[in-house]
Amino acid sequence: MIAVSDKSPMSFDEFMDWYPENSENRYELRRGGVIEMPKPRGKHSRLAGDLAFDLGAAIRQANQLYFIPKECVLKIANDTGYEPDIVVLDELAIANEPRWERESIVTFSQSIKLVVEVVSTNWRDDYLVKLADYEAFGIQEYWIVDYLGIGGRRYIGSPKQPTLTVCTLVEGEYELQQFRSDDRLFSPTFPNLPLTVHQIFQPGE
Repeated sequence: MIAVSDKSPMSFDEFMDWYPENSENRYELRRGGVIEMPKPRGKHSRLAGDLAFDLGAAIRQANQLYFIPKECVLKIANDTGYEPDIVVLDELAIANEPRWERESIVTFSQSIKLVVEVVSTNWRDDYLVKLADYEAFGIQEYWIVDYLGIGGRRYIGSPKQPTLTVCTLVEGEYELQQFRSDDRLFSPTFPNLPLTVHQIFQPGE
């Protein structure tokens, strides 16, 4: 995670105008500062890809009117925008998004069914900053996929171990439920998802 812009603070619209086309890097806007994000590589990349495939299969099997875009930027506030590892959108609600067709930007929390972040070395972003921002924005469900078990002990316990945390919005606040090893994942958005944490963290086994 590297701050890359000399212009500070930057608005969301300025950030989108600045964002380089066809960039090899990913960028996010956080409290007006532009942050270069490490591109998913290796196991991180495969895990996110496989999980997106599994979620897509669950959507089709249940005939849900959801979809997973290849690229999507969430406008969380006038000075904050995120590009999650996976986002599940509501096909009906997205019709009301003024910037979706032209820019793949989502501005209303009602359009978002699920956000997934795969934890890398900058684990505090996912457990602290983004959790608070997604909660305040009103995203109904947020997964923190910590396949390395590197989050703080206050979040995943001691001894640390790979953990998937499902955050569900209840009366404006996230309730957190943790899943590990052979636990079957429970998701309010995908209640029939037939996956254990081990299957998600160790794809192909």
